[in-house]
Amino acid sequence: MIRSSVSAFRLALRWLTRQEAIVLLAAFGIVFALFAFAKTTGEMLEGDMRDFDERLLLLLRRADNPHVPVGPPWLVQVAIDATALGGTTILAIVLITVVGYLALERRYEAIALLVIASAGGGLLSTVMKHWFGRERPRIVPHLISVDSPSFPSGHSMLAVVIYLTLGALLARIAPRRRSRMYCIAVSLGLTLLMGSTRVYLGVHYPTDVLAGWSAGLAWALLCWLVARYLQYRGHVKPLS
Repeated sequence: MIRSSVSAFRLALRWLTRQEAIVLLAAFGIVFALFAFAKTTGEMLEGDMRDFDERLLLLLRRADNPHVPVGPPWLVQVAIDATALGGTTILAIVLITVVGYLALERRYEAIALLVIASAGGGLLSTVMKHWFGRERPRIVPHLISVDSPSFPSGHSMLAVVIYLTLGALLARIAPRRRSRMYCIAVSLGLTLLMGSTRVYLGVHYPTDVLAGWSAGLAWALLCWLVARYLQYRGHVKPLS
């Protein structure tokens, strides 16, 4: 009886230590992301990153014709197709599909987390875009049509918020560790792909994308921490 109690106590202590480490890691991620966003924003406002932005944009275009990006001709269409994954229409379809599935499974807490994270991230992105009011790059021609302000990249930010949140939700219910790692890796890969296409297509400066990634990561991790706190307090059921 005593041995079983000691073993149960050790297991509980190990579980608590692991949970605390995860929370601390997430908190560190928020601080790091906010620092990266503040640093990028400061450099952008002071104009210190202008040379870096323009050189990288020009590096992705042919020296004799800035209308033509480097790489094989088919890569342009691939970039256009891939960048649509961060557009409003595709993200809305993904969200509606996932919310429908979660509703069938009666996972209302997961729905709330997903809706709050995505809606809050979209609102935050729109507010920041109009607050900074940075113009789109003019040093190279745009390969797709855009009309909103440039900083931060909304595609990059929302890709982090939505795909990373979805990846985290899937990871919570995945049965094996390698499956959980796969979910997180795919979500991170999609966000990296999204931001890269925005620069390749000439519609964003690299600093726009960096700011979008960092702001999106901070918001997604904050929503995740709030959800865990509410679970700990017993206000909502666990997501898994």
